Amino acid sequence: MPQDISVRRLGLEESVSKAVQQLYDLDSNRLTPGEDYRINVQGSKKPYWTEDKAEEPLFSYVNERELQRPTYHSFISLLDNYSSETGEAEVLYRSEVNESWTFIRAIMKTPPMQFCHEYLRENCTSRNIPADEDEFEKLLYDLWFDLYGRSRGVRSDSCGFEHVFVGEIKDDEVSGLHNWIQIYLEEKKGKLDYRGYIKPRSKGAASTNHDDRVLTLQFHWNGIEKKVGTSFIGVSPEFEIALFTLCFLMGQENNAVELSTGPDVFDLNIRCYSMCRDKIGTAFPEALDHH
Repeated sequence: MPQDISVRRLGLEESVSKAVQQLYDLDSNRLTPGEDYRINVQGSKKPYWTEDKAEEPLFSYVNERELQRPTYHSFISLLDNYSSETGEAEVLYRSEVNESWTFIRAIMKTPPMQFCHEYLRENCTSRNIPADEDEFEKLLYDLWFDLYGRSRGVRSDSCGFEHVFVGEIKDDEVSGLHNWIQIYLEEKKGKLDYRGYIKPRSKGAASTNHDDRVLTLQFHWNGIEKKVGTSFIGVSPEFEIALFTLCFLMGQENNAVELSTGPDVFDLNIRCYSMCRDKIGTAFPEALDHH
């Protein structure tokens, strides 16, 4: 994997799409399909189909020793810090806040996050990006972990990290929960029932199989349906934080990205929406085509 984190290798005028490709190429910490994990995609379906097209779990195997890598371990420690129900104020203890900072500091040591920082310093016009790494870490905390109200009348029932990576229940629907590690862990606990994958809208899309790095799926979580959600598979936590942070701060709600993962090319729309003006409300990929 290339480890050159200089944006000048790309050129300062390069697009967000090429910057995202660079993030992926720098993600030497992602897992290897067929070796570190195996998925069983099973049957395809339309989002509105009610039948279960997957009798077996999505993940047939994950080498959990790989989840002890520093950024994975610190990421997983955050997943039990939140209540899934919106409308219930979150209470974070000092130890849980410290876990968030441990995670931020761990990912900032990685090439994807260092590249994200440098690229934003050179290209972001939506706000000032601090050169100092400690100040940039504070910005990351504000974007992802500062609590805000997602439900009327409740000040602090949500944050960007909880929504995107942990998942929430609002009005009897699953919202967020776009992270493969959380999907695996909740499936292992028996709380998540994978019900099949959904093909990209393009009629000429390539077949979905065990080594795809992007998967659109349907599942039930705690008995509540998520009709459609797209997740990266096997990538590191730092890759996703870097990707969504970069797209969010570059100021677009819709970000067209062509991502080559080696055997596949995905045409994606990285969607980013704010809450409270300047915090991440949600961020997730949409798979438009696969070839």
